[in-house]
Amino acid sequence: MTAQRQRLGRTAEDLVTTRLIAAHWEILERNARTRYGELDIVALDARTLVFLEVKAGRANSSYGPERPVLSVDWRKQQRVRRLATTWMAENHGAVSYDDIRFDAVGVTFDRNDQLVDVEHIIAAF
Repeated sequence: MTAQRQRLGRTAEDLVTTRLIAAHWEILERNARTRYGELDIVALDARTLVFLEVKAGRANSSYGPERPVLSVDWRKQQRVRRLATTWMAENHGAVSYDDIRFDAVGVTFDRNDQLVDVEHIIAAF
């Protein structure tokens, strides 16, 4: 991954985290590492444990805004589920929750790195 893509991804995660905190979510962990990989954001929305996959992309003026959230395909969904299962096993008892949910968030920027759109799909998979 190029440094520019990593920077854009971090910017997207920062933006999403700020919005979640403003909406009174509790951020449990960012870039949560497990032996199988990394989860972007683990948070509590009231009593629901939420695993958020954040995707950043650029608007394409020729074809309209790109939807980065669509890159969370079935393979990525399976991977996030596996990572979430591992994370929960490793953090057993550390978090109290009533339900589990998987959200996908797409953050679109223009060519000048200005925010174009944030698409948060609740219970995406």
